[in-house]
Amino acid sequence: MSSHRFMRPSRRAFLAGGTAFAAALAAPSISRAGARPIFTHGVQSGDVNTMSGMIWTRTDRPARVMMEVSTTESFANARQLTPMNALPGSDFAVKRMVDGLPSDQDIFYRFVAADLNDLQATSEPIVGQFRTAPTARRDVRFAWSGDTAGQGWGIDDEGMRTYATMAQHRPDFFIHSGDTIYADGPMKDEVEKDGKLIWKNATLIEEKRKVAETLDEFRGQWKYNMMDEHVRAMNALCPTFFQWDDHEVVNNWSDAKDLSGDDRYTEKNVHVLASRSAQAFHEMTPISYTPAEPGRVYRKIGYGPMLDVFFLDLRSYRAGNSLGLQNNPADEATTLLGAEQIAWLKRELVKSTATWKVIACDMPIGLVVRDGERVEAISNGDNGSAKGREFEIADLLRFIKAAKIDNTVWFTADVHYTAAHYYNPDKAAFQDFEPFWEFVSGPLHAGTFGPNALDGTFGPEVKFVKAPKEGEANLPPSEGLQFFGLVDIDGATQQMTVRLMDRADQELWKITLDPKGTRI
Repeated sequence: MSSHRFMRPSRRAFLAGGTAFAAALAAPSISRAGARPIFTHGVQSGDVNTMSGMIWTRTDRPARVMMEVSTTESFANARQLTPMNALPGSDFAVKRMVDGLPSDQDIFYRFVAADLNDLQATSEPIVGQFRTAPTARRDVRFAWSGDTAGQGWGIDDEGMRTYATMAQHRPDFFIHSGDTIYADGPMKDEVEKDGKLIWKNATLIEEKRKVAETLDEFRGQWKYNMMDEHVRAMNALCPTFFQWDDHEVVNNWSDAKDLSGDDRYTEKNVHVLASRSAQAFHEMTPISYTPAEPGRVYRKIGYGPMLDVFFLDLRSYRAGNSLGLQNNPADEATTLLGAEQIAWLKRELVKSTATWKVIACDMPIGLVVRDGERVEAISNGDNGSAKGREFEIADLLRFIKAAKIDNTVWFTADVHYTAAHYYNPDKAAFQDFEPFWEFVSGPLHAGTFGPNALDGTFGPEVKFVKAPKEGEANLPPSEGLQFFGLVDIDGATQQMTVRLMDRADQELWKITLDPKGTRI
């Protein structure tokens, strides 16, 4: 495959971000009067399409943040953007959608901050980059995975090294499939097993020593991840398209989550926790803003004529977890995506002219994921006809078949191992759908578990799996079972090649899919 990989940002760009970050760690929370502002957590970009992209940064104090974009690393003929103020109300984070960009172009963006009390006191610049989507066919590469800083495994001396491995492949963008933070997973300085020290968190902040309850504690979960040098370096050169799952709030949460018996929480109202988490999520990531529903996570991002990505939200609209055996699809207890999100997805799939329709789902379809005896994901484990939450998926798959929507591929994470599943109607209890693939990857930097049992309702076949040995669970990142996936779409043939990778950059498994209904 030919390559269009990004130009590497200059050493100057990365040093600016790294120096500023180191200074921020050494500085008090409110810097001395007259000192220059500091960018504390690098830069991010996200939700990039053919004409626009979101950019993000954060300062250490109230500041006027100047922004400019250019198609050259030297910032020759740069376009100045209207400055924005970094204020306490957003924890000094700023982000903006930059539009009017040329397609299929390297875009460099630069921030400079001035102290609001002394506009002559300006920061060192900090730089990031992304590439806009093409309007004509060309090679496209993206990565995906999930699960960052979970189960007590934080930033050790090596850092979150899977991010560095992914960055070496220079993806056009990265899909973070959820569990972006672990707000419910306090960390300790050291982890012991059988009386032996097996892990040392070299970097911790107070917000990571307890469950997140206040808005500032949720913000701190995000800031902790961005303390990692590998995360910041990848953020500077690759857009991240974010979705969320449960650990952004609390394990297995829904509106019906009962925290009355969890002594870790003084705030028992899950609605309050979810609201605070959502605010931090939107403040601390470059996710785009939907005016009709400001906190919305589900959305479509078009990345050129060969690729549309549909991001689902299986968390915000679901009914509480149950045994998942309801026989009536009209029963409110079967709700997972919700009627409005399903209607949106069907409309957007029909409208899509892209060769490949990638459905980024924060939980797998056919794996049995439990919350005690209740169903936490989709499948109920009975291997029979669709019931419970399976009704919504059956309806969606039936619609995709009836509407003759070709080339849908599902990508997910959540279960902390990597696998490839082929959904075969000939082997399914519910058979009214076209065959499709689902690829699972993760964790990025968290405990490794699995594998989970499969439910036969939609006929999933395991084509590959890599997980801990039987009897092993919650393996630390140092064991090497940290996973991500790479996807290449060939601009000439429009074939999609999916590779499952590990932290050491070993290719574990690969498949090339031929598109239906297209002409080369």
